[in-house]
Amino acid sequence: MPEQLSEALHFTKTWQQQLAEAFNNIEDLCNYLELPLNELPTSVTAGKNFPLRVPLSFAACMQKGEPNDPLLRQVLPIKDELIFYPGYNSDPVGDLLSVSQTGVLHKYHGRVLFINTGSCAINCRYCFRRNFPYQDLQLGKQDENKAIQFIHDNPDISEVILSGGDPLLLNDARLMQLFDQLNVIKHLKRIRIHSRLPIVLPARITNELTNILVQSTKQIIIVIHCNHANEINDRVIAGFNLLKNKDITLFNQSVLLEGVNDNVTVLSNLSEQLFSHGVIPYYLHLLDKATGTGHFEVSESSAIAIITKLQAMLPGYLIPKLVKEQAGGLSKQPVHSP
Repeated sequence: MPEQLSEALHFTKTWQQQLAEAFNNIEDLCNYLELPLNELPTSVTAGKNFPLRVPLSFAACMQKGEPNDPLLRQVLPIKDELIFYPGYNSDPVGDLLSVSQTGVLHKYHGRVLFINTGSCAINCRYCFRRNFPYQDLQLGKQDENKAIQFIHDNPDISEVILSGGDPLLLNDARLMQLFDQLNVIKHLKRIRIHSRLPIVLPARITNELTNILVQSTKQIIIVIHCNHANEINDRVIAGFNLLKNKDITLFNQSVLLEGVNDNVTVLSNLSEQLFSHGVIPYYLHLLDKATGTGHFEVSESSAIAIITKLQAMLPGYLIPKLVKEQAGGLSKQPVHSP
């Protein structure tokens, strides 16, 4: 009962307070999940290389006492991260080759990506930017004006993608300032926000935030990142509803992960759950080959087999596009059967 009361109190706090109380210690997370630490393949070294960070709102979606929980697998530092896999490196999608200036990646025609922050609410173990030099490339206030000017000077840019890290970790005042700067650029049509926060820290989706978004003169798109239907609970759904009620377009992108969602039933349930709450299943990514993530890889042939089965189960609008990203590519690459 005291633990239940503690959780109830936690979820009455602001998103900043909830973030500050996130798990950052393997032992504390395992104790909460009622898992014996000595029976898990955890790695202190892996946790030092890429620290554990898990908000309680996400941990509460995990099944206690279940060491193979698919949500736990996404966040727990384990020994497999220390295995060397050929072909894996620290910049698997060529981000560093696309830097136009500090904080701005110009990979694809008509779109630029802003690295607004290197911080995340959760450290996903499969993250393709887990080795990214954020300290050198994220947008500080001084560099932001140069980045805005870059968009002004390039009329072929119609969309700005806010990424990171997670751009929704910026506070409301900072976001409003950024939106004010982008709103006056006439050739800019859309602002796209890629964020895991609607899933892992739904308290961030507030009336104040949605008001900032709808006051923009640009079309706002939010791409959430959900890998498993168990990540969707009442708090997440409430956040979806706040965004939908403001007519904000919601897409989802997932990563195909061994031991998490490499199963047609799991992916079918995910698409059904997302769509029932107003989120369009859009992308299913093959794993980007970042150092430390090889144990998550699902082969391309297996991925094609899974998506083929999914096509036989669901209508087309519920089937995400199976894609991969290649360094130097002009767009995401669709993955088809040979």
